[in-house]
Amino acid sequence: MKVLPPNARADFKYCEYLSQMNGMVRSVKGSSTGNGIVGAAIVGLGRIGSIHFEGLYRNPRVNVLYCIEESLERRAAVSTKWHLENSSCKLRGQESFQEALDDSRVHAVFICTPTFTHEALTMRALEAGKAVFCEKPVARDYKTIAACYDLAKAQNVPLFCAFNRRFDPGLSDIHRRVRAGEVGYLSVVKTCSRDSPIPAIEYLRTSGGIFHDCAVHDLDLICWVVGDYPDRVSSFGSLLNPKLKELDDFDTVQIALHFPSGIIGLIDLSRNSCYGYDQRLEVFGSQGLLSCGNMKPTAVVHESDTGAHAQPMWYSFASRYERAYKNEQEHFLDLLLDKDTETIVSKNQTLAITKIASACEESARNGKMVSLQWDTEELSY
Repeated sequence: MKVLPPNARADFKYCEYLSQMNGMVRSVKGSSTGNGIVGAAIVGLGRIGSIHFEGLYRNPRVNVLYCIEESLERRAAVSTKWHLENSSCKLRGQESFQEALDDSRVHAVFICTPTFTHEALTMRALEAGKAVFCEKPVARDYKTIAACYDLAKAQNVPLFCAFNRRFDPGLSDIHRRVRAGEVGYLSVVKTCSRDSPIPAIEYLRTSGGIFHDCAVHDLDLICWVVGDYPDRVSSFGSLLNPKLKELDDFDTVQIALHFPSGIIGLIDLSRNSCYGYDQRLEVFGSQGLLSCGNMKPTAVVHESDTGAHAQPMWYSFASRYERAYKNEQEHFLDLLLDKDTETIVSKNQTLAITKIASACEESARNGKMVSLQWDTEELSY
């Protein structure tokens, strides 16, 4: 195959196009599915479940066999939109989850339900010998998450925690370039994550709180870029929106991370950004700066005697991380279809981020810096 010039290799959409044109098919060596097609059951068709359903239903490597969703209205809407009335996909309520687990055609379960349901659903799927793709967090506490991964190992099936930002083209490119030494020794890694629109109160009640629902993405991203975990954390949190007063949580948070090497991590979080879904990463080192700023739906700029006017940034997570959701699905399918594929998100990394998020919440609630101790096994990044 012809070697592409650097500017072509950087165009991931062009590379994907070439792959399709050349009829290139991913390896199915050691496939656990036999024919290279993954039979899937999706649990939950809400905010994130609808995104994963669309990606999987369009994917030629997947046969969506079950959609488990409590809301009859939501099931009907999905069935109508995708013309599922006479398809092989069964739309069922929660009572049919066991039916999906008992179906030998189902190789993988995608868990996209509220946080408090993850543990039980994950355990049941793993006990049935199914691979599991679970939205973060896998469970609410460190020990339970560890138990889920231990069960996955015993059953010899993948358990994947969906830290999707690792799969964003811009953010993963920064990770690659940091590893290549382009900015030298790191000094500061900063993220900004501001939600748009403000999540519904019903979602926030069951989200697990801003540290385990929102901050975990930034914590994972910074630790992934640095390649280490902090030894000290300090957080400040406020609840400024009067509509959220009933929640025992924060809507505005600042986090500082100190790493053993001296690197500083800084995180700026908000539940409500009126100007769009503000997502930024900045990596400052001895030889320069790498940054990933906010993206816009188009590059159109209107210039006139009143100034220059551009499109606002992406409005919400579904549009900003559209490619990341697709890429993480493909990675999970690779784990199933090629046993030689190594997971990008490991058990130890998932556990570490939970531990750090809990320490950050503790700091915000008691107003003190929290130290973190790591044993040798935990540090195996």
